[in-house]
Amino acid sequence: MIYFLVATLLSVVLTLAVKIIAQKLNIFDYPDKERKWHKNLTPLLGGTAIFTSFWVVIFYLYNYSGIFFKHFNTKQLILFFIAGLLLMVVGYWDDKYKIVYHYRLIFSTIAVLLVLAGGLNFDGITNPLGGTIGLDFWKIHTSYFGTILVGVEIISFLWLMGMIYTVKILDGLDGLATGVVMIGALAVAALAGGTTKFFQPDVSLVALVLAGSCLGFLFLNFYPAKIFLGEGGGQFLGLMIGVLAIIAGSKIATALLVMAVPIIDLLWVVASRLVNGQSVATGDRRHLHFRLVDVGFKQWQAVLIFYGFSALFGFTALFLSSILKIIFLLLLITIIIVIEIYIHKRKIYVGKN
Repeated sequence: MIYFLVATLLSVVLTLAVKIIAQKLNIFDYPDKERKWHKNLTPLLGGTAIFTSFWVVIFYLYNYSGIFFKHFNTKQLILFFIAGLLLMVVGYWDDKYKIVYHYRLIFSTIAVLLVLAGGLNFDGITNPLGGTIGLDFWKIHTSYFGTILVGVEIISFLWLMGMIYTVKILDGLDGLATGVVMIGALAVAALAGGTTKFFQPDVSLVALVLAGSCLGFLFLNFYPAKIFLGEGGGQFLGLMIGVLAIIAGSKIATALLVMAVPIIDLLWVVASRLVNGQSVATGDRRHLHFRLVDVGFKQWQAVLIFYGFSALFGFTALFLSSILKIIFLLLLITIIIVIEIYIHKRKIYVGKN
């Protein structure tokens, strides 16, 4: 718990410093009355404070605390750091000068490949009917990289890219992305530190440091936000929650339940754009968090709704069997679809009146 508090305090201090730096560098998010409803120019680069506080504490823990990191090694941490740093540097460049979407995608892909090169200790997924489903059926033997489990790498790549862009899209309302990732990190910490079957105190500690770094930033990011994550911050958070979900006993299902609302919403919006012949990269207000505001919810109310779903389903999942997690996920999908349909009809009604 002490390191959670240290990460929180350090994040607060760094967020205040980054806010001043962003103002000096003239890196702001400008309101446009469409997708950006904040009233004043708001500094970006806030994710830098989360990134820095997280890695400063992790560096100390790994090198000087005497705590044994069983599920992380030096190679992994170095490559995870480099991957995150790449996202932050490219994010800074995008916040300052704007980068074409395709180039951002290329750098995100490189970051994920760096993580995969470090290894995620992942070779199978839990079978809802018992046991595990091995993913080592497709192997490639190399002299330099050793044996590559192709199926594992493909699933891990898709999962991490999905998390990066889910959190990026989620960063549309004050405090939304940061708070949901914090809840996800706390759920992973509880899973890894509070169960005998998946007892991983080092993973739990890393997740707590990430949660604390998010909490410190959230003090200035919750409505009305004094600073925003920026492009790199959202992508870094998505990458790290994705990594932790895999390393924490390969409990992707728990992270899925925490992130289910934004994931389902993202899939819904992408499908909608494809049906209408639009680019999936098109920016609009179709996402659930925007439409909640459009039909009358205040920003902070919409954010708390997301927090509530994430916490309810995420922490409930800690006590469920694999088959019940799938049932809960199907239930949540149904609930979200019903909400999506209701809000769509409600928005049409509000528009007519």
